[in-house]
Amino acid sequence: MRVLVKNLGSGVKIVTINDPKTYNSLSFETLKSLLSIFKQLDKDNDTKVIILEGAGKGFSAGHNLKEVRSLKVRSKYLKLFNLCSKVMIQIVEGRKPVIAKVHGAAYAAGCQLAASCDLAYSTKDAMFATPGVNIGLFCSTPMVAVSRKIHRKRMMKMLLTGEPIKANYAKEIGLINNYYSKSKLNNEVLKVAKTIASKSNLTIKIGKQAFYKQLEMPLRKAYLYTSKMMTLNMMSRDAHEGISAFLEKRKPKWKNK
Repeated sequence: MRVLVKNLGSGVKIVTINDPKTYNSLSFETLKSLLSIFKQLDKDNDTKVIILEGAGKGFSAGHNLKEVRSLKVRSKYLKLFNLCSKVMIQIVEGRKPVIAKVHGAAYAAGCQLAASCDLAYSTKDAMFATPGVNIGLFCSTPMVAVSRKIHRKRMMKMLLTGEPIKANYAKEIGLINNYYSKSKLNNEVLKVAKTIASKSNLTIKIGKQAFYKQLEMPLRKAYLYTSKMMTLNMMSRDAHEGISAFLEKRKPKWKNK
């Protein structure tokens, strides 16, 4: 199995890219598996938060270059890059929050994958890069995700030089939320996941959708849109329950309705 799913309890599922021999490269097969699994988990009411990790020495080295070299035909290249884009869009547009747990390298489409997740945490020694320029293949699709997380000039330096950045700098520029020692990473990510999972599923779904959509809008349109989304949220049972629980100084009992 190129991709594994494990239930960690409390509504948290962990998705593991399980192809360590190719440094968890994003081959056709792996991308298809990831897309299928993310769609399944998005429909699963028992899943509240998804953690994404890589098996073996690192997170993901990006596309499988041996496979890429063998394609040769324009239509096959386009099919591969479109499939990869579908995975990234599914993560962003899916209802469930996705947390990247990165160790080792997250390069090219692997960096794109980490950037596409709603949150990202890594080990202290993790490295991130968009190194396509080094092999004559500019990281055009990876830059879509990464450039939406970091400043333009910092993005351009990564793209134009192909040089990797360390975890502390990745945090500084907003590519990841934080970094930890190898021994602490799992517990820290799980702690965040369980905190999110304890909230109303419905509220999280509405909020995640609104966050990404409003980013693409002009200021006035964004306020009009989010006012409608706040109203939609306010009409839910969970919003009324949450406000009542706060005023009554008790824990809310979510119905996810």
